[in-house]
Amino acid sequence: MKVLWLRTLLFTILVPGVELVLVPLVVVQLDLGPRLELGSVRYVGLAPLAAGLIIIFRCFADFVRRGRGTPAIYDPPRELVVAGLYRYVRNPQYVGVVLALVGEALLTGMVVLFGYAALMAIGYHLFVRCYEEPTLGRRFGEEYARYREAVPRWLPRRSGRSRYCT
Repeated sequence: MKVLWLRTLLFTILVPGVELVLVPLVVVQLDLGPRLELGSVRYVGLAPLAAGLIIIFRCFADFVRRGRGTPAIYDPPRELVVAGLYRYVRNPQYVGVVLALVGEALLTGMVVLFGYAALMAIGYHLFVRCYEEPTLGRRFGEEYARYREAVPRWLPRRSGRSRYCT
């Protein structure tokens, strides 16, 4: 289990670290593109940033504890993770990244970061549709098919309840 946590930490530094820290830092440091002057309203960005980070780390913990793997594509969970936030949507960690990016865009006012968040959302959608869903279908078969039928891809159902039961 300790090794899984270390591999997840390495992945976190390499992937979310680049997506959520390095790229936005470069955009801000190089002052790329126009900046919105949001005044104190920009601090509203703290809410999606914090929510996004909490979601990401909660998902990573579920991958280690319940899935016996990491969020890395090269070291995926050995068991289908359907607990925690995965009861409500199938891809909460990607939702978390986009929320965090929107929060950073609001805090900095950098228009480029809003575009970056939108581009990441589109990229995640294509990745999930074209790679992740077919791969999970092959790996977990009928269990994933039932999960996919019961739990929405991106946004939770209005009732907040999933039809999926393990």
